[in-house]
Amino acid sequence: MKVAEKYTDADLISAISSGKDLDRAIQFLYRQFSGAIRSFIMSYGGNEQDADDVFQETVIAFLDNVKKGKYRQESSVKTFLASVARHIWFNDLKKKERAGIREKKYESARDQHEMDISHQIGDVEQRRQLRELLTQLGEPCHKLLHLFYYENLPMKEIVEHLPYENEQVVRNKKYKCLQQLTGMIKANPALAGQLNELIKK
Repeated sequence: MKVAEKYTDADLISAISSGKDLDRAIQFLYRQFSGAIRSFIMSYGGNEQDADDVFQETVIAFLDNVKKGKYRQESSVKTFLASVARHIWFNDLKKKERAGIREKKYESARDQHEMDISHQIGDVEQRRQLRELLTQLGEPCHKLLHLFYYENLPMKEIVEHLPYENEQVVRNKKYKCLQQLTGMIKANPALAGQLNELIKK
């Protein structure tokens, strides 16, 4: 019986195409090529999990190409696998980069939004007059913003007063409450006028 270490490119194609000794062929792919591809991925910013994921995707793509007759052996199996892995990883990097840019834009807009609203609420003289606006947000938002802006409690202590799991959940809820407050102000000219008057003081 043929052992995994003895497969040639032709042997691999035959085993995969026919389905005979497929498990052994796949074992050979991992033993023979995973090391080089893992090293490549990790040298271009990936970690061990990234390397494992990319190699698995590469093997799946190779098997699919062979079974569909799309692999014409114009390059060696080693070269083909390296090319596929490189393509997968660079695409992943581009996606991560785009996601990172979107996240930075979101956080920047979010921080600016909170700064704008916090500035409006933060003035000591305005706090008393804005309480009536906050009561219209509903009990959860009113209590959260009251604890944060009026009692000046840190997020860690606010978690103890509200039914939220952790500080991040509280931050997200606070942001949504501020969005709701902004929406109320924009939708109600009377509230907008009142807030503008407060800001002028």
